Amino acid sequence: MVLPVMAAAVAARAISGPPDRRFSARLATAMKQPEFHRIRRLPPYVFAEVNKMKAAARAAGRDIIDLGMGNPDKPTPPHIVDKLIEAVRDPKTHRYSTSKGIPGLRRALAAYYGRRFGVKLDPESEVCVTLGSKEGLANLAQAITAPGDSILVPNPSYPIHPYGFIIAGASIRHVPFGPGIDLMAELAHAVEHSVPAPTVMILNFPSNPTAMTCDLNFYREAVAFARRHEIFILSDIAYAEIYFDAPPPSILEVDGAFDVACEFSSLSKTYSMPGWRIGFAAGNSRLVTALTRIKSYLDYGAFTPIQVAATAALNGPQDCVDEIRKVYRERRDVLVDGLTQAGWRVPSPSATMFCWVPLPERFRSMGSLAFSKLLLEEAEVAVSPGIGFGEYGDGFVRMALVENRHRLRQAVRNIRTFLVRHDNVAPAAPIQMPERAMA
Repeated sequence: MVLPVMAAAVAARAISGPPDRRFSARLATAMKQPEFHRIRRLPPYVFAEVNKMKAAARAAGRDIIDLGMGNPDKPTPPHIVDKLIEAVRDPKTHRYSTSKGIPGLRRALAAYYGRRFGVKLDPESEVCVTLGSKEGLANLAQAITAPGDSILVPNPSYPIHPYGFIIAGASIRHVPFGPGIDLMAELAHAVEHSVPAPTVMILNFPSNPTAMTCDLNFYREAVAFARRHEIFILSDIAYAEIYFDAPPPSILEVDGAFDVACEFSSLSKTYSMPGWRIGFAAGNSRLVTALTRIKSYLDYGAFTPIQVAATAALNGPQDCVDEIRKVYRERRDVLVDGLTQAGWRVPSPSATMFCWVPLPERFRSMGSLAFSKLLLEEAEVAVSPGIGFGEYGDGFVRMALVENRHRLRQAVRNIRTFLVRHDNVAPAAPIQMPERAMA
């Protein structure tokens, strides 16, 4: 016991010394403390490992085909860019904007819901413009979460869905999700075994990363379930306009949905505007009001010319959306058909800009992260490891359709050589993703 006492005495003398010495002692102590509380709650960023390898390979002059990040590569349609330029030239637009969005954009969003889904929205109380759907989800989590709240999140999922709530202090109940899984049954099981009772559940259709879709019957079950258990639903439909079969529905089409649901979307994928950071929340007025209030403390909204251009996107001609959809369909077919012929069984997605692909049988034991690194090293193709979207995603990789058809064919050739090198056996035919979220 002598040594701790002596150490304490030394520390006391250091702190009781001259002011500059006392400050240095306190600073040294603080620097040795663990990471900040909220930072400690975040896991290591899995994608960073692949990104580091990708950067090193490119620095060495290697030609890496990047199918990892879902970053749309098509240019924003010219009429949207022209409207931005026009608005930027008006000096009045350079002043502070409004955090909930300019009235014209909120009216345009309400009109879009009316045309697309047959849903009537009040632009004043049921619509809030966000800095992309990611910011909206994260800030609403901050607004409605109490420490220790239990949140139901499908796993695998887009990282902001669980981690927006983790940052806000919630506990996450991960709900298994994927092809062949009855999501409603899993949600019911989670509610039964969660303490405290869940307050929020996340839905995301069409899904990132799985590309799965759902129909209105699923949403009807979800709304009834949420009302019965007094749970709010946060629905993410960022990929609602990137579809290749039937147009995906909105949960707000369901009777009673406005009692429990708030829906988030973005213009990033629909109009190839990812860097513009513009999206919206719509639905339950209590949730929208909470988001609006917390945003009023945190930001002044998107740059007004961006909001003006977004209004032009929603109100203007929509043939550009059809063209973007056509491009992704063509890319999907090139990648799915090519890899299937090369020996890799790739499900064909009915929506989104992603393929959610089971690891080839030969590589399943190594896990998605190690496989992604191997594919990058040997085939010069970057993909996202499924483990980055949750533990139940570990048997998959996500491929983004963000390279042109020429580059995708090159990726297929590289992967074919990779598979031959490892003696992979080709399946007979491609498989289709299930259309619904329930088995």
